[in-house]
Amino acid sequence: MASPRSIGELRAFGRYARRLPSFLRETISPRQARERVGRALASRESSFLALLERGVYGNPGSPYLAMLGAAGIELGDVRRLVGEQGLEAALETLYEAGVHATLDEFTGRRPLARAGQELGAGHARFDNPLLRPGWWGRSSGSSGPRRPVPLSLDLLEHDAAHEALFRTAFDLWDRRYAMWRVKPPSTSGINNALRQAKIGCPVGAWFDPYRAPAGVEALKYRLFTTYTVRVARRHGARLAPPQACPAGEARRVASWIAASRHEGRRVLMDAQAGLGVQACRAAIDQGLDISGTVFRLTGEPLTRAKGEAVEASGSRAVPGYSMVETGRAGIACADAERFDDMHLATEKLAVLQRPTAVGSDGVEVGALLYTTLLPFTPKVMINVDTGDYATLTRRACRCPWGELGLDLHLSGLRSYEKLTAGGNNFLGSDLYSLVEEVLPRRFGGGPTDYQLTQEEEGGVSMVSVVVRPSVGRVREPELLAAVIEFMRADPRNRVMADFWAQNDAIRMVRREPHSTASGKTQALHVEAAE
Repeated sequence: MASPRSIGELRAFGRYARRLPSFLRETISPRQARERVGRALASRESSFLALLERGVYGNPGSPYLAMLGAAGIELGDVRRLVGEQGLEAALETLYEAGVHATLDEFTGRRPLARAGQELGAGHARFDNPLLRPGWWGRSSGSSGPRRPVPLSLDLLEHDAAHEALFRTAFDLWDRRYAMWRVKPPSTSGINNALRQAKIGCPVGAWFDPYRAPAGVEALKYRLFTTYTVRVARRHGARLAPPQACPAGEARRVASWIAASRHEGRRVLMDAQAGLGVQACRAAIDQGLDISGTVFRLTGEPLTRAKGEAVEASGSRAVPGYSMVETGRAGIACADAERFDDMHLATEKLAVLQRPTAVGSDGVEVGALLYTTLLPFTPKVMINVDTGDYATLTRRACRCPWGELGLDLHLSGLRSYEKLTAGGNNFLGSDLYSLVEEVLPRRFGGGPTDYQLTQEEEGGVSMVSVVVRPSVGRVREPELLAAVIEFMRADPRNRVMADFWAQNDAIRMVRREPHSTASGKTQALHVEAAE
């Protein structure tokens, strides 16, 4: 007998199969894209209140309903707050009243508790009850176990409007599109493919960096992907099927780009940031000309070191920012003041900021707390801390998003995980400078060749400095001394550095850096506890 989950997935696929042909036939023009984003921006407050009424107060299982009840806040109170104070100020008031969620609470790793009351646990409780999903994807796994996430073509249609504006802003409509993205159940590859189809742009190549283990789930998603590609082709959307291409075969991606350039076709390449850097380095190593390529790099922070590695191949790096729970969250500014300057998609998200960390430069940075505004995002989020930090600024600019009124910019986007030992914390933000600049400059290699990982052995935290095998000869004592020296230069990290050195709690390991199932390679990887 089929399980309720299997029956639900079959029903979702039925909706997807019925709607996919019309989704593919009706493409979005740049003019329609501007109108769509403009309408959503003009109706932010009413959209939030409608989502709150139907998705929270009308949903007895909503965790926010429990939080609001514990704070004694009714729907009329929120309407009054929004009307009198505006959306962001009303969200501040809700936050102070306990209506918010940490990353651990949102992902189900820790139960909710407010005002001394246990409010339950589980990431599925945050699912959007208004959404009729077309399929179920999986989160990237960078913040814990991979979680099922409901998705819909409505969200992809909205984000396709951003894609059309992005092509217009950077003059990319004539570009041949390719991506180095994971196929389903990861959402990144299929979502990018369908967004391109929605704006009438073909997908010339789809390189897949991850080989899923054999099993029923892998077969199910392979059939789903094959179905999507075939239906797309039947309705005039040229969509290349995914081809396996692990990170160690970056030369294949570089060769494809070089061949396209030789044919007179410049390329827009979508990739995880680390993978994009490896493609550029492979092009340099193989003497391949990929100059003029635009790499849109997401999934990991676009740091200065990564940007310079891309530029060394004659290409250009632009940032992107997506979350599986929200879709596109940040879009590269075409009138940027910084290399990683992005517009926050404020027509679909509201954001608060809490200064809770200090970067390696001593500047206090703020955690980003997101609230979703549209009825078709996978999760209902109200003041949810996603673990991301950034600098937020408001300014006018001359790119399409600025002209529409999306004037909130973010830069310096990071995820501030922590290494812990001896009761001290070493912020993951500090690691970007160490693994992308200090170690490559001293021992060779590039910004994707080093990683720090934290594991437990016999109940004791052990830190490994991972060095990619392709890097030349590296002496372990010298490498570890360089790491300790870097840490001790910051007074905040001296106790931890001394703890590591005195307790033999740090070592060098030669292997490929850890990547998530969605292809992310982060500066810091913390192994999940057993």
